[in-house]
Amino acid sequence: MKLIEPILQHQAEIQNIRRDLHAHPELAFEEVRTAEVVARTLNEWGIPAVCGVGGTGVVGILKSGTGERAVGLRADMDALPVAETNRFPHASRHAGKMHACGHDGHTAMLLGAAKYLAQHRNFNGTVYLIFQPAEEGGGGARKMMDDGLFSRFPMEAIFGMHNWPGLQVGTFAVTPGPMMASSNEFEVVVKGKGAHAAQPHKGIDPIMAAIQIAQSWQTIITRNKSPVDTAVISVTQIHSGSATNIIPDEATLIGTVRTFSGHVLDLIEQRMHDVAKHTAAAFDADLEFHFKRNYPPLVNHLHETEFAVGVAQTIVGKEAVDANVEPTMGAEDFAFMLQEKRGCYIFIGNGDGDHRASGHGLGPCNLHNPSYDFNDELLPIGATYWVRLAEAFLAQP
Repeated sequence: MKLIEPILQHQAEIQNIRRDLHAHPELAFEEVRTAEVVARTLNEWGIPAVCGVGGTGVVGILKSGTGERAVGLRADMDALPVAETNRFPHASRHAGKMHACGHDGHTAMLLGAAKYLAQHRNFNGTVYLIFQPAEEGGGGARKMMDDGLFSRFPMEAIFGMHNWPGLQVGTFAVTPGPMMASSNEFEVVVKGKGAHAAQPHKGIDPIMAAIQIAQSWQTIITRNKSPVDTAVISVTQIHSGSATNIIPDEATLIGTVRTFSGHVLDLIEQRMHDVAKHTAAAFDADLEFHFKRNYPPLVNHLHETEFAVGVAQTIVGKEAVDANVEPTMGAEDFAFMLQEKRGCYIFIGNGDGDHRASGHGLGPCNLHNPSYDFNDELLPIGATYWVRLAEAFLAQP
């Protein structure tokens, strides 16, 4: 593995920043302290920082030479509303809040790269260091873009990175094209007519209609869309009733839909509506249908993906980079940025959790798990990747 020696020398400093952020997690658009830490650290290293982009976002500006080219490197900063079960010294000090997805590590890796780039400036052009708020459901990427991210900080391409538990430390994984799915929510209310459970014929049972709707929706996946198009409909909540002997007035179905393409999502939304509407009508029930599109599919650009693969291979070796990893049905709002700018989003291996030597909670070191912790062994690997990517991108003819 070819890591940058000065980054290795500063690993303890970057680790301290990471663990400080882990101990003080902040939720979407509440990243005030985190943003202050990022901006102050950048300024101490001689890097101008623009704060308040898209709410609590920070953009560091690194310039070197006379080149007019520019590249963006993005890390997310927010935590999750999860109660941490870990008991090591840097565990969350904020009840019900936790860095359970590793955004503390993402921020620290980009800061590690920033320090080296500022000290050595072996590039010709501009590197924008983008510290984004509210990735976890808040759409912080979209907010930064609406606040002029790409007009105020013009860049040719943008790159993102996420730690991935289960991938061995010292490895990367990526694929061109769709890599993460769209994230969408639905809430459907079936309105029937309440009655005594002993006299069901005097009411309209919304629960039976809701059950039939939930089952019928799965035929959209198996019979309406093409078998080669991946999609998932998950009914995750059904709410109804308050007593054992009463047929309620309403039943509510809540869940998510995930796809890798817009046309498949259009099909599923329309079919879900039609199936629910006509099924409810068959039960003489009424219906309210609500469908919310959150994040689009994350689609990597071919050239930038090949470029990122090449950079990663120079660091960890060709055999340690999976250039055609299986896409995941998870979602990521970096997808918004890739809709407007060419770029690539890559996974960096976080290991299997063996780094949690003591004090960790029960359960695996999976994302969004209360016993998760970012693996600090990644800090010099990720920082080296960012540095080499920025240098190589700006050195292109």
